[in-house]
Amino acid sequence: MSIEHAQIPPNEGNYGGQAGGDVAVRQNPAPLTRHLRVHDERGHTVLEFHGEIDLAVADEIAPLLDRATGDPGARVVFDLSGVEFFDCSGLRLLVRARQRVLDRGGELHLVCTHALTLRVLRVTGLARLLPRRTVDEVVGRSGPPSSRTPPSR
Repeated sequence: MSIEHAQIPPNEGNYGGQAGGDVAVRQNPAPLTRHLRVHDERGHTVLEFHGEIDLAVADEIAPLLDRATGDPGARVVFDLSGVEFFDCSGLRLLVRARQRVLDRGGELHLVCTHALTLRVLRVTGLARLLPRRTVDEVVGRSGPPSSRTPPSR
């Protein structure tokens, strides 16, 4: 099992008897909240959102998103496939996370299959984040593209 290390600031609480420092996080950790699970998938940080993402939830998970989107060159996947409701607070989180990732030279991908959430993304113009159907498509788990030869000119 691969291990990922996360830097926990000293003021973030007591982890394993130490305040702050490096903490080992398993490949498939338990959810950070009932609305967010973060894990590493082939060099991408996958943030799986669940349930209703509204104002109360946004305030709860915003610091976790800031931590997950703060590394230079981060490759982040927002997986909204488990979301049942997504309001303007969720949109605000998405826009902020996107800006943080891009400002640090990273890339952000969006996985969304929920029709109402996709509609909200289209109406607001955020659909340009290129929603994909699955996390597998984003992280390339299905293998390299077929050996297609580019068309000759």
